[in-house]
Amino acid sequence: MKEKPCKHSKVIKTGRVFPQDTNNHNTLFGGKLMRDIDDVASISAARHCRTECVTASTDSVDFLHAIRQTDSVCLESHVTWTGTSSMEVFVKVIAEDLLTADRRVAATSFLTFVALDENGKPTNVPKAIPESEEEIYLNETAPERSKVRKEGRKQSKKLAKILTELKPWENC
Repeated sequence: MKEKPCKHSKVIKTGRVFPQDTNNHNTLFGGKLMRDIDDVASISAARHCRTECVTASTDSVDFLHAIRQTDSVCLESHVTWTGTSSMEVFVKVIAEDLLTADRRVAATSFLTFVALDENGKPTNVPKAIPESEEEIYLNETAPERSKVRKEGRKQSKKLAKILTELKPWENC
């Protein structure tokens, strides 16, 4: 299949916030949320291409509102845009106060995945076809995010060339 609707890669995961998931502010650990974001995004990527996928980058995680113990956390993800072998996946995190029913977008995230063939090499992915207003907006704005990602990757490679690989005690 050369094209797939974005909705075919939709993943929804809802959970509670338990005491062991919170930090000293009694809000959800950012690292726990980031793990859950990567989890649902990886499923969306695999659903889209039906091959093995690897996370190429977590492009952004924006924490917009604290998530408290009285909240449920709903993560919604889907592929928004594709390159040749790469896929941009968007994750929307909605917190819902279970006592008041107040809902808010607590975080947003963009990740990039690469599809792999049976030999572990990048392979072509179907084009993502947006249908809803949200999907269309994310698809239309994806090329600019892709450009920023590519520039960021160039800068990361440049930085990596000057970083030492010595053990800290050998770098004196």
